[in-house]
Order: sequence, then C-alpha cells, then structure tokens
Amino acid sequence: MQAWRVHTPGEPREAMRLEEVPEPVPGEGEVRLKVLAANINFPDVLLARGQYQIRPPLPFTPGVEVCGETEDGRRVIANPSLPHGGFAEYVTANARALLPAPDSLDDAAAAALHIGYQTGWFGLHRRARLQPGETLLVHAAAGGVGSAAVQLGKAAGATVIGVVGGKAKAAVAEELGCDLVIDRHTEDLVARVKEFTGGRGADVVYDPVGGDAYTASAKCVAFEGRILVVGFASGTIPAPALNHALVKNYSIVGLHWGLYAAKEPAAILACHAELTRLAAEGAIAPLVSERVPLAGAADAVQRLADGVTTGRLVVVPGLDAAAAQDGGAR
Repeated sequence: MQAWRVHTPGEPREAMRLEEVPEPVPGEGEVRLKVLAANINFPDVLLARGQYQIRPPLPFTPGVEVCGETEDGRRVIANPSLPHGGFAEYVTANARALLPAPDSLDDAAAAALHIGYQTGWFGLHRRARLQPGETLLVHAAAGGVGSAAVQLGKAAGATVIGVVGGKAKAAVAEELGCDLVIDRHTEDLVARVKEFTGGRGADVVYDPVGGDAYTASAKCVAFEGRILVVGFASGTIPAPALNHALVKNYSIVGLHWGLYAAKEPAAILACHAELTRLAAEGAIAPLVSERVPLAGAADAVQRLADGVTTGRLVVVPGLDAAAAQDGGAR
C-alpha cells in the first residue's frame, strides 16, 4: 500500500515521503481499517516537526483521525494507532474506541467530526460551562478547530464573535453565522469586543492560537469570564499574569481532550452521540474546504502549517487529482 512517512523530523513538505509499504498488521485488541478519508489536524504538523507530545518511532505515518471501513463493512471514525497514521491506504486502530460514522455526513465530513468537534464540545460545555445568551469569542474562527467552536456555540444559544485574519477568512466566518466578525489585521480586537458587548467583554474565549491572541483575550474577557486554553497554533505559549486574572475575576481553563479517552471513555461516547444528533439536525456540519488525493497530503499539511487554509483539508485516498479539482465526492 501507499503511505506518507516521516524519517527525519522537519517541515511537512520536506519531511513527509510517499512510499510503498506493507499493510499494517493489527495488534492485540486492534482492527485494520481501509482509509476512506483522513482529516488534517495541527497535531500532524507538530508530528512532522517532532514537536508533538507523542513522538512515535521513526519512520512513522502522520494522520490522527480517519473515517474508515472495517473488514466487515462498517463505516467508522477512529484515531489510528501510531506509527501507522491516517495518511495511508490502511491503518490500525483500537477496536473498542471505534465510533460509528454519522449517516448524515459523507466520508470527508465524518473524518472531520471527531477531534475538533469533541474538543469544542468538551471545552464549551464541560470546561467553560457556556450558557445560552452568553457571548463566546472564537479565535481563528475560519479554521477547522475554530469553525467547529463557532457552530457549537451557536447551537448552544450563544452570541458568537469570530476573530480571523484577512478578508477571505472573514467571509467564511460570516457564512458560519458569527454575530460579529473581527479582522485582526485591520481592526482593534479589544475595542471591537468592548463596543459590541457594551463594555462587558466576552463571557467565554476559545483560544487555539496562544501568543498575541491570548494577550488580547485577557484584555476583553468579561467579569467571571473563562478563557479556554485549547492550543498554541501561533507557536508561542503565553505566560499568563495571574495577578491580572485575580483583579479581573476571570478563569484560565485548560483543555486536553485526549485525557477524556483515558480517564472517562464513556464521556467520549456520549459526546459523539450528541454530535451525531446535531449533525443529523443540521446544527453542525464540518467545514470541509478541500478534499485532496493521497498524493497531495504533504503539501496540504504544509499549507495548514503556514496558516493559509480555511476550514478542513481532508485527504481522500480514493480520490484522483481530477476529482479533487472539482471538490471531490464520497
């Protein structure tokens, strides 16, 4: 089979090589899946660079979430067992952790429903306790993680402010239903949030960016607001001023979605059932901006790393280049 592999860490376009390798053999408690679609996530960038908290043995295949088909014909969502990641024709995965792919979503959308949406749901509902009528500010609102948070926030009855970088991304955030879109390249984020909220600020801030985004968040979070620390796509890990959190009465809340799989797996199943319901009702729909053939995976991961993408880029091994030009199909 064909699979992208990293032999030496580096930037995805240079580090990833498309190779012919044997199909992976399932270990104890695992199943082999035919990859129908593999969603690209920022952890794939970090894996290629050797900067992720999990460092599989070299060489390895990136790709941390897939929609796949079991050998008995079931369509499922899974996190592949590294080092046999999803940017390949076949993967192995924990048999007990498989989730049924929603019938309402095609393969690419189903592959994108898992990590980003579960992170958003646990972050907004379990960690931040977002309430109907509250104001939610989402950084990188036009990206894969941010767009999921926007949709989940609207589904929860919140007023959503989307922060983006550039006119094209602003248009995407508007289409997602943001009540206010702020272009951080041309607008004063803090002033716009204060103006929109009548000086109160945002009750919940969803921050997968870190760096300057976090600094701005601390300046416009509301009294008893919650800043959700989701990730550091900017590459800069902020050092919060705890005295500032004290005098403004806000909470800094961490979120590591992967811990729920280890400490409370039943919660993962319950969350997936809720996401499946919301998808069936049309309240959420993964923003798949591009379906790429397997041969285009390294370039697509690099574009995500460079911050020039919107929505989700999904690798579809059965898709040829001509079909990809037309948007792809299930």
